[in-house]
Amino acid sequence: MDAVGDGVAQEGGIDPQLLYEDEHDGNGSKTLLVPFRGRISKVKVTPTPPSYIAATRALFPPLYPPGSDPSTAKPAKSQTAQLISLLRLAFPSVRSKQAMILLLHSTFLVLRTYLSVLVAKLDGRIARDLVSANAAGFGRGLVLWFLLAIPSTYTNSMLHYLQSKLSLHLRTCLTRYAHDLYLAPAPLLRYYRVSHGAGTERLDGVDQYITSDIGAFCDSLAALYGNLMKPTLDMIIFTSQLARSLGARGTVLVFLNYYATAKILRAVTPAFGRLAAVERGLEGEFRAGMDRVGRESEEVAFYNGGPRERAILWRAYLRLVKHINSIYKIRIAYEWTEDFVIKYAWSAAGYIVISIPILFTRRRRSVSVQTGLPSAHLTVDDAIAARTENYISSRRLLLSLADAGGRLMYAYKDVLELVGLGGRVYELFAVLHGIGSGPHPAMGDGGKALKGLDVTLPGDGAFKPASDVSGNGSENRSRARLGERVEDTRMRPGEHLLITGPNGVGKTAIARVIAELWPVVPAQERGESQGSATLREGMLERPERGVGGVFVVPQRAYMVVGSLVDQIIYPHTYAQFISSGRTMAELMGILRVVHLAYLPGREGWDAVKEWGGVLSGGERQRMGMARVFYHCPRFAVLDECTSAVSSDVEGSMYQHAKDIGITLITISLRPSLAKYHTRQITLHGDGTGGWKLTRVGTAEERMGIDREILRLEEQLRAVEGWEGRVKELEKLLGVGGV
Repeated sequence: MDAVGDGVAQEGGIDPQLLYEDEHDGNGSKTLLVPFRGRISKVKVTPTPPSYIAATRALFPPLYPPGSDPSTAKPAKSQTAQLISLLRLAFPSVRSKQAMILLLHSTFLVLRTYLSVLVAKLDGRIARDLVSANAAGFGRGLVLWFLLAIPSTYTNSMLHYLQSKLSLHLRTCLTRYAHDLYLAPAPLLRYYRVSHGAGTERLDGVDQYITSDIGAFCDSLAALYGNLMKPTLDMIIFTSQLARSLGARGTVLVFLNYYATAKILRAVTPAFGRLAAVERGLEGEFRAGMDRVGRESEEVAFYNGGPRERAILWRAYLRLVKHINSIYKIRIAYEWTEDFVIKYAWSAAGYIVISIPILFTRRRRSVSVQTGLPSAHLTVDDAIAARTENYISSRRLLLSLADAGGRLMYAYKDVLELVGLGGRVYELFAVLHGIGSGPHPAMGDGGKALKGLDVTLPGDGAFKPASDVSGNGSENRSRARLGERVEDTRMRPGEHLLITGPNGVGKTAIARVIAELWPVVPAQERGESQGSATLREGMLERPERGVGGVFVVPQRAYMVVGSLVDQIIYPHTYAQFISSGRTMAELMGILRVVHLAYLPGREGWDAVKEWGGVLSGGERQRMGMARVFYHCPRFAVLDECTSAVSSDVEGSMYQHAKDIGITLITISLRPSLAKYHTRQITLHGDGTGGWKLTRVGTAEERMGIDREILRLEEQLRAVEGWEGRVKELEKLLGVGGV
């Protein structure tokens, strides 16, 4: 994503609901309009090209081989290779903003190390002047000290700023990439398939991965760079500076100290990466539970399910707390060893190293680095002052060196945690890339056709024998099956179809196939002799999916975040509404048709609310029909979308849809809707995939209705006999009671 921001004066003519403007550059770019301090800040956003997503797909192969058990299988990529793939995605080129920030950050890291060396030398010089009672030199040293404090403090502030800036740019890059993958349009629809798929195409808690894990990974990566780069520079530069005064013996001891510390800490370091990954997963589980209660609060309240939900949340929280407590217990031994080695062992080693030039080296190093005078020209006081200066400077450098070594050793733990977080982010991208495109129905000549297909739940692609077919759609591999007798079901514009049948028979499955949510698979036939299953060619033909072709309205109407206008025009945006030339008067007319004309006066056109809680169930369903009338598609698939609407209002909306030329495919249990359709499919729900197609208003349908009337009349005539039998049973029970 490329974003360019500039401030422009707010114009009185800018509509407050207009969030962006389209850029006609052929790339689908948009300019976001962000109010900021009385002005409108324009931010140009360029979508990620599909070619880039296709090119980076090779970086994220499936985490485990197909068909393997994740609990026992070895990952296809090592943790180091996974981290490298993420880094290649986070830093797409050396000219990217992230790379430029990293370069500037590195510059300030080098500058801070250089300033630390100057501070160490100046500290020794001030101590020398103080010991030698040199007031003028001491005053000059204090002046230099304050002058040196200016770039030092500025450098520290810039390092914190650049680290935060780097983390933010990394998060923006990875989050935008995740959004482009996750919210891919049809036929991919990864945001649906990742939650309803099976095997390697399913990932629970995607919101935790995108909103939290990516941010934690970027924060850890940005902090780790500073925690590795700065200590490494400090150790190289400080060691070279100390070598000038400590000699060969001291330098060798310093490197032996490094080696021993690294060996000890590596031996006692737990698997922090794995622990961090498990913690993030448990955090996501607890967060998902809280989101579920908030999202389904009304249903939970109706059932008085608060205690039950509290128990579920408490168990999720206890699992999280127990894991965190186990991490704390593991860290006790590690941090005890770490502090002992880095703070005390390193300090003792530092004193030994400082004492080498003075106590053990034959040629006593009492010459000051600053004065450069031979020891023969120094008095006793000068020698003491020079030795003090040498000690203070060396001690300052050793303390800084110990701090650098400690942070470098601490960084090993951060590396393990980064690898664990990176594994979760890699899993997210690998799963999203592994979700293939959905069905590719043939683009017909404006009609719809279903031919020779089974409707199945998304699964592993395996076909079950017909004897195992279950029509209730409850199991992962079960089929809401139209059966082998679906020879050719074809609809033309103006031929309205009603699909009915018992609950659980699979009516909604047909809508999901039409909407490309579920795959189109060949119908299955049984051999007459052996009972073997064979497949015949299946086909789904329909116009283009979307507001101009096929528009699907589910039973549970979705209310988007935004104003009342946004609810009517969804999935279009307000910018598209303005550019289309449509007017508010048209929207008001649509609200009158669906009997919601009172909403603008009650709520206001521009009010941004949580409409799912503001509107009742019937109002939400009528708003779903308002979207149909606004977009006026060729075909509208209505899946029980008026079940909470009264029959009179429901009938007027169906008639209006027919009047404006919308071809209806209705899924409903209400017989009263049959008169608005020309054909009807009845799914039997007997487990065999049986169904029946009739024309509404034909002699066949009238004969079926007559037969049902006769059957009901026979049952009514038997009522008197049943009532007599009930009285006989009551008398018998009364005698027995006595």
